[in-house]
Amino acid sequence: MRIVIAEDDPLLREGIALLLRAESLDVVATTDSPDAFLAAVDAHEPDVAIVDVRMPPTHTDEGIKAAVEARRRRPGLAVLVLSAYVEQAFATELLAGGPDRLGYLLKERVGRVEEFLDALHRVAGGGTAIDPDVVAQLFTRSRPDSGLDRLTARERDVLALMAEGLGNTAIAERLVVTEGAVHKHIRSIFAKLDLAPTDRADRRVAAVLRYMENTRG
Repeated sequence: MRIVIAEDDPLLREGIALLLRAESLDVVATTDSPDAFLAAVDAHEPDVAIVDVRMPPTHTDEGIKAAVEARRRRPGLAVLVLSAYVEQAFATELLAGGPDRLGYLLKERVGRVEEFLDALHRVAGGGTAIDPDVVAQLFTRSRPDSGLDRLTARERDVLALMAEGLGNTAIAERLVVTEGAVHKHIRSIFAKLDLAPTDRADRRVAAVLRYMENTRG
């Protein structure tokens, strides 16, 4: 796994690089600006990019824009975005093009090494990894007409874990229920969100994106 890191805080940038190299992962470049990051993506053709949301010069959304541009230049690039705090608009903007190979974590999650590495490997493997705190805050902002109000508390728990990127087995373990129960909850979620089976749509992805879209500020 070839990794490029874009983070303007030198301590965090080098700390992440040391952590990943200790896990025998190949950090091919560390950068401190969007332009340097995109140049590194072009030069090294990484499998994964770890990108800070707020980067120079304005420290607003340069990281998100750079991540979107990097994926345009290198289709299939996995991107794990780091943010100091929950920024719902950036989470939904990043997911707007589809959730595959995307992650959005709070920086405090980096210190929880197993969780951070799990998210990194999940994203690199083609999945999605959304910070649980981001998911929780998105749910508290759900619009009353979104269809989410029809879900039971347990169904909302299941959908939240789906949004984090967990599969059915992991959801069952987290909620201490059977996989059969998880399947039933997911079928109910699809029905309540009016997501009928089709050959063109992945209902699991559609359910997650529906709730992301309907929880924007």
